[in-house]
Amino acid sequence: MSGRAKAWALALALSAVPVFAVQPDEMLADPALEARAREISRSVRCPVCQGESIDDSNARISRDLRIIIRERLVAGDTDQQVLDFLVARYGEFVLFDPPKSGANLILWLAGPAVLLLGGGIAFAAFRRRGKVPEEGLTAEEQARLEEILKR
Repeated sequence: MSGRAKAWALALALSAVPVFAVQPDEMLADPALEARAREISRSVRCPVCQGESIDDSNARISRDLRIIIRERLVAGDTDQQVLDFLVARYGEFVLFDPPKSGANLILWLAGPAVLLLGGGIAFAAFRRRGKVPEEGLTAEEQARLEEILKR
């Protein structure tokens, strides 16, 4: 194998290695607290990446949030107190699963409501389309139809 081929093989192998956002210097010595921190981090959205949790994100703010979570846990906060602190600071946007109450309730119910409304409209449209008019053709329409069919 040539040197160039080896370099490409090494680059390919390294690109397949998963990248972990949580750095060793962030981790807590207590495995139970670290597990709680990781669980909380998975439920918090990165404000920069938006589609990633702070547990998966390499953004600087995600690192800062992971550190804040660990500091709060070491200080004795419960998981809910840590989440409440983050929501007070950054808003409910940072939660992947915001509470189903208040204004959020409208957002949670809007999807199913629109789906039901659309289904009802589609059902009514198909029902109406399938109906055959009960009255027959007028004499004029009947004559025109016969004329067309004779051609």
